[in-house]
Amino acid sequence: MTNSSNPGQSIMRRRPFSVKTQTGFTTMAIICFFLLYAPLLPLVFYSFNAGSSLAFWEGFSFRWYVAAWENEMVMDATIRSLYLAISAALISTFLATLAALGTTRTRPYRGLTAIYAMINQPLMVPEIVTAVALLILFAGIKQATDYHGMAYLIIAHSAFCIPFAYLPIRARLEGMDKTLEVAAADLYATRWMTFRRITLPLIWPGILAGLMLAFVISLDDVVITQLVKSSGQNTLPTYMLGQLRRVITPEVNAISSVLLAVSVAIVTVLFFLNKKNNNNKKTQ
Repeated sequence: MTNSSNPGQSIMRRRPFSVKTQTGFTTMAIICFFLLYAPLLPLVFYSFNAGSSLAFWEGFSFRWYVAAWENEMVMDATIRSLYLAISAALISTFLATLAALGTTRTRPYRGLTAIYAMINQPLMVPEIVTAVALLILFAGIKQATDYHGMAYLIIAHSAFCIPFAYLPIRARLEGMDKTLEVAAADLYATRWMTFRRITLPLIWPGILAGLMLAFVISLDDVVITQLVKSSGQNTLPTYMLGQLRRVITPEVNAISSVLLAVSVAIVTVLFFLNKKNNNNKKTQ
């Protein structure tokens, strides 16, 4: 006859591990958040400085936000950045969706792991290496075709944004129950009908998350854009980099604060989408 164990000890043993219950977790989390976001506070604070100094407060004003709004070069760079980011996000998300379907909704085959590694290669290769490689490639094409348009930037951004869009879409597909897809096939639905009526609505949160992530990554890129762009194709980050090399004014702080606000808004939307998605899974 086996000895009965203490019920309290059994409950403790069955409780799943959680890093939140570890000693010092709250303190370490506060320290990490402080180190991450403390440098951003002076940036935002001095964007409202009435004077031209980045170190001395001279009063509250929206002067530099107005100056950035009325600056034609800033507006041109902003429009170009948004056009580039939207184009790259749409293209990369479309290709990432196809890649995710091709690597999850198929039987395992030889080379699948290699394909997965190749799709995520831009995440592992240093960005400067990718930028130099694209610079050499596009330089030859420019010389042969004499074309210097925005297509090079769109192709470059789309290429390195694919893995950022691919990962949330693949994660969504891997965590999705295939029962409905199998039931649709049993009811003689075509593959396209199954995808349009079943798969696409279920993976839509993942596609939207990948789209937003790709948009933010493209909008903030500097290294690849700086090497690939032609004359007169400044984006907002490369314009700010050029301004930092000349005269630094709180106008740069104002532009950076707007970019920060846009990034935070997108991340917040992604958070609530994932939270809603997790709540729906729990209720099912």
